[in-house]
Amino acid sequence: MYAERRSVFPGAVVWQKTAAGGEAAILPDGCMDLIWMNGDVVVAGPDSRPYLNRSREGDRYVGLRCSPGTLPDLLATPAEELANLRVPLAEVLTDRATTEFLGRIADAADPGRALEEFARSRRLLGPPPDGRIPAIVRLLEQQTSVSEVADRIGVGERQLHRLCRRQFGYGPKMLARILRLQSALGLAGSSIPAAQAAGMAGFADQAHLIREAHELTGRTFGQLVTV
Repeated sequence: MYAERRSVFPGAVVWQKTAAGGEAAILPDGCMDLIWMNGDVVVAGPDSRPYLNRSREGDRYVGLRCSPGTLPDLLATPAEELANLRVPLAEVLTDRATTEFLGRIADAADPGRALEEFARSRRLLGPPPDGRIPAIVRLLEQQTSVSEVADRIGVGERQLHRLCRRQFGYGPKMLARILRLQSALGLAGSSIPAAQAAGMAGFADQAHLIREAHELTGRTFGQLVTV
């Protein structure tokens, strides 16, 4: 069972899942999550490859999936330090407010609301949102070249690469590939034929989409769509 709703925290989604047990591959999507699982909270770092999650039947997960580039500022931790990892929140943040939060959420009736409130409180404590971050995501979603993205946000290419590694966990080219594949998956999931989805998402052709799907996930595009 899986369900999600739009969060009151800007750009985020609250999701919940009850596991059937076994192993499941979590695909890269450019996002980072705070996940309540069996009373604890972990930080899901940005993935550049499928993350294999092992669960028992009946395990319950509630997560706050933040838009790309958002969570590192809330955690005061570069995304690249958390790439392809799942780390207890208590190891990322050791301040008193986080310790108190973890004590409250352990038995919370609505973990999703608690995660939202935590994110909002961290936003108040941290730096103001960097408007360049959503601009980078928007431009890369449009398949804008890295050099043009750098020009549009007013930085050099090297500075853009450093900024992306800090906020997204990897460079702009990798982020663009992940966003493009997610776009194609969303289109195909809406019953759009793969060849048409490939063109609409920015791939050269369907063969290009198939190669990228396999390189990024180790699975065929058809397998990803039917999951």
